[in-house]
Amino acid sequence: MKKLILTILSLTILSFAPQKEDAFDTGEYFKFRIHYGIVNAGYATLEVKDATINNKKVYHSVGKGYTTGMSKFFFKVEDLYESYFDKETGKPYRYVRKIDEGGYTKNQEGFFNQNENRVLVKDYKRKSEKTIVVTESVQDIVSAFYYLRNHPNIDKLKSGESITIDMFFDDEITKFKLKYIGRQDITTKFGTVSTMVFKPSVQTGRVFKEKESLTLWITDDVNKVPIRIKADLAVGSLKADLDEYKGLKSPLKAKK
Repeated sequence: MKKLILTILSLTILSFAPQKEDAFDTGEYFKFRIHYGIVNAGYATLEVKDATINNKKVYHSVGKGYTTGMSKFFFKVEDLYESYFDKETGKPYRYVRKIDEGGYTKNQEGFFNQNENRVLVKDYKRKSEKTIVVTESVQDIVSAFYYLRNHPNIDKLKSGESITIDMFFDDEITKFKLKYIGRQDITTKFGTVSTMVFKPSVQTGRVFKEKESLTLWITDDVNKVPIRIKADLAVGSLKADLDEYKGLKSPLKAKK
């Protein structure tokens, strides 16, 4: 519950690799229904818009996560993640992280200097700022989701092979490793969908039960849409299913 939007983003970013033609465009929108056990816990959304930074047209992605119904009374979640990134290179220029998870709050904004491989992090809650050195290929948690959907090697992976990416999160560089499992047809509200299945390696402890306790299904087509996510948590389990979409660059392939 506390990792609502973070779980969606951190899982999906690892599942994609950069293609010659963009797998997405302005106007793309996803809505995920989140279940905690048998309870409908909330929703998460991702949307691509246009923006301008330094007189340059860029993508502006907005990710939101929130609890609903009784879950909201037991553990209120209102998360906002944003990223502004280059339309050609996919490199991020700016990110926003404003979250409230059961009283745990953060209000940060980051500004990337791609020429110097640095990011200026402004913490509005603590009224502080600092500059951090990053790697040349680093992504923020939202921009990475879109950047990796355009990677050329995703369809070439063999079972057991992995993809690793550098991501800037919580004021540090985090390496995520994703293992490709294989292909599988799954039943969704849209029909039967051909998917690619992945297991990302995550840090065990307070949230996740074991290193490969997450499973991710993405559409086996040019869109590479995250259509289902399952996570075995330290307490209970979480499942996220794609509930609504629009603005896909190519039609979603599903058998009724």
